[in-house]
Amino acid sequence: MERLNPDKLHVTYLAGTAPENPILPRHYTLTHSDRTGELFLSIGDKYETKQTSGLYTKLMRDEVLAEFAREEGSLVFRVHCHISGGFVLGTAKWRYKIFQYELRLVLEAIRYGDRTIFEQKPDLDNAPVLIHFQSTNRRFNKVENWGCMADYR
Repeated sequence: MERLNPDKLHVTYLAGTAPENPILPRHYTLTHSDRTGELFLSIGDKYETKQTSGLYTKLMRDEVLAEFAREEGSLVFRVHCHISGGFVLGTAKWRYKIFQYELRLVLEAIRYGDRTIFEQKPDLDNAPVLIHFQSTNRRFNKVENWGCMADYR
C-alpha cells in the first residue's frame, strides 16, 4: 500500500452483504473526513445513501461510488466520481485534478477494506478498473481505464 493507513479506514458491511459474498450486486460508498483524514467505506448490495446525504457531503460531492458489474460476460470494477454539474464547490478542472491525485488511495482503500472477498475470489483482482468522471464539461466527462484491481493490493 502506497498511501493507505489501515488504522484510518472504517469498513461497514450493510445488511445482506458479508465479507465473502455476494459478488453481485456489490456496491462501495467511500467518504472521508477532511478534518481527521479518516476514510469510511460501506459495502452493500446498493450504495449507502445515509453516508452521502449530509449537507457537507452534498455540497462537496467528493464521495466515491463504485461497483462490480458484469459486462459482456466479464466482471469490471466501475468507479463514479462527480466532477461538475448541479451545485458543487470548485471548478471541473480543479475537482478532476483532486480526484486524479486521490484515486490511487481510494482504490487501495476499497481493495484493502474488502480484502476477504478478493482472497476468496482471486479472479476479482483481474477486473478492469474503469473510472467514470461525470461532468457537464465535455472535457472532463469521460471514462478512463486504471488497470485492474490487483494494481491496488
